[in-house]
Amino acid sequence: MLEGAGGMPQLFHRGANTIARASIYGGLGIIGLFFWVIYAVNDSPYFDFVGVPRPQPVQFSHKHHVQDDGIDCRYCHTTVETQAFAGMPPTHTCMTCHSVLFADSPALAPVRQSYADNTPLAWTRVYDLPDYVYFNHSIHVNKGVACITCHGRVDEMPLMWRQKTLRMNWCLSCHRSPELFVTPREHVFDMTWVRDGDQRDMGARLVKEYDIKRLTDCYTCHR
Repeated sequence: MLEGAGGMPQLFHRGANTIARASIYGGLGIIGLFFWVIYAVNDSPYFDFVGVPRPQPVQFSHKHHVQDDGIDCRYCHTTVETQAFAGMPPTHTCMTCHSVLFADSPALAPVRQSYADNTPLAWTRVYDLPDYVYFNHSIHVNKGVACITCHGRVDEMPLMWRQKTLRMNWCLSCHRSPELFVTPREHVFDMTWVRDGDQRDMGARLVKEYDIKRLTDCYTCHR
């Protein structure tokens, strides 16, 4: 035990204050680092799968089918203009071509087996919203939201990956300022269409023409 001024015993070492400050600041730093790591991991492809090709029962190449063969999105996703779900092609759609083309390819063995057994292929959903989120493809398509806005250049993807995070703030960026994203309806399915002129001017005109509302209430998506 040390002596302080006037001969009174000093309970703590002179460096105790420094140690206490270092402990407090260090503790706060560790807590801050902990939350930063959680945020970084939550915002990483580990959770949102952005840019990560998803394994599929058949490694289907959109690049080949869209860019090389010129197949329109709606040939496979038949309900994208009329229903909430864009639709997945039944196996007989694949076999329309592949009963003749690459009919004996080992890579297409799951397709032939699916067709023979009349059992759908178990495709992995690349864009899969939580059950508490309501989304309707037909509304967005008919309001001029292009495929590329959400899905990116699918025609350049040899394997399919998620282009956007699907986080709520990303959805709201369009709902708050639709004029920055809306596309003429005739170009919704055109992956190569390029805007001519200022997007905001064209978008403002289309927002009025298509009667697009800035829907940001919770119940718009959470019903």
